[in-house]
Amino acid sequence: MASWSSLLLVVRGRVVPGWALSAALLVIALVLRWVLTREGGPADASRLSGKRAVWAWWGNCLLIVMAVLGTAGGAVDDLISSAEYHVLRPEGPGGCRAVVRETSFLVIANGEAYAVGRTGLALGESGSWVVDDGYRPIDGGTYALEWGRDGGYLQISGTSTDPVVRGGSADIDCGW
Repeated sequence: MASWSSLLLVVRGRVVPGWALSAALLVIALVLRWVLTREGGPADASRLSGKRAVWAWWGNCLLIVMAVLGTAGGAVDDLISSAEYHVLRPEGPGGCRAVVRETSFLVIANGEAYAVGRTGLALGESGSWVVDDGYRPIDGGTYALEWGRDGGYLQISGTSTDPVVRGGSADIDCGW
């Protein structure tokens, strides 16, 4: 299943979730479309004839609605699950960083780790875990991050009352 949480950007040590990046690009696209339409540029559908103009209008509307729903879905997912993003220290060789997204809903907590290279962009998760009773290991400090020449290794530990029930480690590889 596709998710906005599998894309993120790190700018000056702060995480920009994929849905927020999508929202910014959507606003830029809508403003650009509005400007081009006002100026009679390529987005001006008035030059199209009858049925083509209607199809172009409906196609534009469909794309906009899909982009808005996808962006809103990612934002709602982060809101409902109380998502928190963390850039872990220390930084690895070559500027590689480990970024974690922790969520909690009802009595289960989830976490995903991402490898972020020099570009600041992470396109998919490196590993994930599930912890009992909504415990967040990164917030609780019950993790270890070690770096070697070939990348990093993130080990997640729960507590005796809030154990890790699935997963618990991630290889952080920025693709050297």
